[in-house]
Amino acid sequence: MSRTMSTMVYPREEKLDKLSQEEIISNTKLVMQGLEALKNEHNSILHSLLETIKCLKKDEEANLVHEKSNLLRKSVEMIELGLGEAQVMMALSNHLNAVESEKQKLRAQVRRLCQENQWLRDELANTQQKLQRSEQTVAQLEEEKKHLEFMNHSAVAAAQQGGYEIPARLRTLHNLVIQYASQGRYEVAVPLCKQALEDLEKTSGHDHPDVATMLNILALVYRDQNKYKEAAHLLNDALSIREKTLGKDHPAVAATLNNLAVLYGKRGKYKEAEPLCKRALEIREKVLGKDHPDVAKQLNNLALLCQNQGKYDEVEYYYCRALEIYESCLGPDDPNVAKTKNNLASCYLKQGKYKDAEVLYKDILTRAHVKEFGSVDDEHKPIWMHAEEREEMSKSKHRDSTPYAEYGGWYKACKVSSPTVNTTLRNLGALYRRQGKLEAAETLEECAVRSRRQVTPEGPSLVWGALQGLGWWVMALPLVGVW
Repeated sequence: MSRTMSTMVYPREEKLDKLSQEEIISNTKLVMQGLEALKNEHNSILHSLLETIKCLKKDEEANLVHEKSNLLRKSVEMIELGLGEAQVMMALSNHLNAVESEKQKLRAQVRRLCQENQWLRDELANTQQKLQRSEQTVAQLEEEKKHLEFMNHSAVAAAQQGGYEIPARLRTLHNLVIQYASQGRYEVAVPLCKQALEDLEKTSGHDHPDVATMLNILALVYRDQNKYKEAAHLLNDALSIREKTLGKDHPAVAATLNNLAVLYGKRGKYKEAEPLCKRALEIREKVLGKDHPDVAKQLNNLALLCQNQGKYDEVEYYYCRALEIYESCLGPDDPNVAKTKNNLASCYLKQGKYKDAEVLYKDILTRAHVKEFGSVDDEHKPIWMHAEEREEMSKSKHRDSTPYAEYGGWYKACKVSSPTVNTTLRNLGALYRRQGKLEAAETLEECAVRSRRQVTPEGPSLVWGALQGLGWWVMALPLVGVW
């Protein structure tokens, strides 16, 4: 028995805490094999002792053998207990392996769910961006539709007052030509205009108001092709016809004068354009009254022409007057009010009146905020207030790391004003940067980027007139017209 037990190998105690699970299982299997062999050997010896007892006659020898057999039985019991514990360890190992396998499966599922969740977040973000762009497009189209309806009503009323109404067929033709031109299909638009012009001259003669209207339409197409010389020639011809047939103070004459002034402005001929624009303004004031919205649009054009010549006193006067007309006729929340304030602010910047420009920019952003949220309070502050708060916190070394995500919903809600608001954000951000308020500037600039809306440059630009031929700068509503 002592020989057999001496052949068993046990791991050293100091190495037990360094064994891996696989090594523990392997050692347990070896111990079980040794214990099983030891058990069999003990049973064999016990069996031999029992047979010996049967053959012995002396009581003392029999008692000695009985003691040895009892010792062997206790040893066998201990061996069986060790085997039972080893089997429990093996079962526990199998259970742990099963648990680990299940844990790996759950981890794989968690990774897959995280990937799906991220994909869903990306899809949601893309969908929200598409929805935002769609809502802004719809809102802008609605504004354009309202403006076209308003201008069409003004055009009809002014034409009837002057005794001449644009024929419906020419309006239809004009819309068709505009559609082709917007698609870049000038090879269709130009021949269409020329054929219609030729037919009108054959039926009505050259000196007829309809011919002048057709000349305006063709001039529009040439202007879009940057053929300014040809467009100017057609507009001068149309102006001459309208003055002869309709009189020098007719609204249609003002329309042609304005379009000609816009054309000169695009060519950088501001001095030549200014008297044409002033004359168009005089006609509109005479026909429509000095407080009509069309007069305000003409004032915007005239102010821009003067601004390009550095006549800032006149520019400020024209913009302020246009602003008064818009606010009194259309209300302080009309989009044209914000656009004119932007124009006036650009004039202030040119003169170095940075504080006056800042006040206008903040007023635009505050009104857009109030229009959406109804009021200004601690929970609903205009974006420029957030920007200035972050500027103050950056100076006190307690930089606010709050994300700008909440502002995304605000831009989305601004809808019609979004292009104007976006431009105002960029302009005010540039002004903050000039003043050294870098944190405030970055806040506004990042919000402008997050609006994900392409707008025209910050500065105003002359645009061909709508219906009555009245052009004015807009940041997101480039209308055209020839009447």
